[in-house]
Amino acid sequence: MDRVIYLDNAATTKCAPEVVDAMLPYFTESYGNPSSIYKLGQKSKAAVDTAREIIAKSLGAQNNEIYFTAGGSESDNWALKATAEAYSAKGKHIITSAIEHHAILHTCEYLQKQGFEVTYVGVDENGVLKLDELKAAIRPDTILISVMFANNEIGTIQPIKEIGEIARANGIFFHTDAVQAYGQVPIDVDELNIDMLSASGHKLNGPKGVGFLYIRKGVKIRSFVHGGQQERARRAGTENVTGIVGIGAAARLAHETMQARTAREIELRDYLIGRILDEIPNTKLNGHRTDRLPNNANFSFEFIEGESLLIMLDMKGICGSSGSACTSGSLDPSHVLLAIGLVHEIAHGSLRLTLSAETTKEDIDYTVDSVKEIVAKLRGMSPLYEDYKAGKVKAKIQ
Repeated sequence: MDRVIYLDNAATTKCAPEVVDAMLPYFTESYGNPSSIYKLGQKSKAAVDTAREIIAKSLGAQNNEIYFTAGGSESDNWALKATAEAYSAKGKHIITSAIEHHAILHTCEYLQKQGFEVTYVGVDENGVLKLDELKAAIRPDTILISVMFANNEIGTIQPIKEIGEIARANGIFFHTDAVQAYGQVPIDVDELNIDMLSASGHKLNGPKGVGFLYIRKGVKIRSFVHGGQQERARRAGTENVTGIVGIGAAARLAHETMQARTAREIELRDYLIGRILDEIPNTKLNGHRTDRLPNNANFSFEFIEGESLLIMLDMKGICGSSGSACTSGSLDPSHVLLAIGLVHEIAHGSLRLTLSAETTKEDIDYTVDSVKEIVAKLRGMSPLYEDYKAGKVKAKIQ
């Protein structure tokens, strides 16, 4: 099939033409090392500084609070591990949520092996963090709260301002993994009381292999990568100039187009959700109905396996996912879907569709028609569905 409908933008995005154009000169013409004092090197340094300024302005931050990394996972690791190391004398307790990306969860597991204690706060059926549980989890030795801005699987946006206020009131640092949210929703680090924030270029039509960590001035965490004096001696290694130029161009484009782009995405997302829920019985929308990322829709279909659905969608030229791309090789159901209360067999029948600025209504209609056809076909092969139709078992999704 020649037709390709890409609806997995939460996994990665296509690099925008404007971003590619901005990057190209730094591969072959302006290729100097930013640490060099001659003009060719200083031109690269100026490009890095410009990208840093663009990103800082988009967050309401200072230029010297932005540190470039190799991506969201490195930024998450740096925020958690370096904070734990720097403030271990004050305490060894960290709070996070049960639905974090594995870059956070696996880092927390590592820190637990180093003698730190981690509390995993639960979420409600919509994936919203339980603030009362968060408050109750705070201890005198709590040094860090890390809660993602928006969930990568179900799209739910967290009450970040309230979490930041709770952290600030208790003298605790607050880090947020904003990999899915940055460039999709407005973020002001001062207004939201954010002390550290992670983001990644390839989630906002920028290149892979580059991201950044915002570190509020006064947060005294150490280097994560040791070596040279790059990034104000906090992140060693020759700067990925082309990647940094790319994420800067992508950030500029994302914020210039945000209002109109996300309004259109919300309209198409809601149309997609409405058609799926209206036309396919025994189907559930996962995540908050309105407080969700503009481009995210996540469904569970009873009586089918999500993997079979994905394979058959791919045969029709439709790219979707059953959850995080980082766990796509796992046979276990999504920890996010289990955390919001879905039973294993329902969690296994999930589908995540994430839109882009290029998605059209025709794409959505073709996708919904295809999902309807495939779900009906898969259910037709399910003995459990036959038992349901015969009245022998009850549906878990009405």
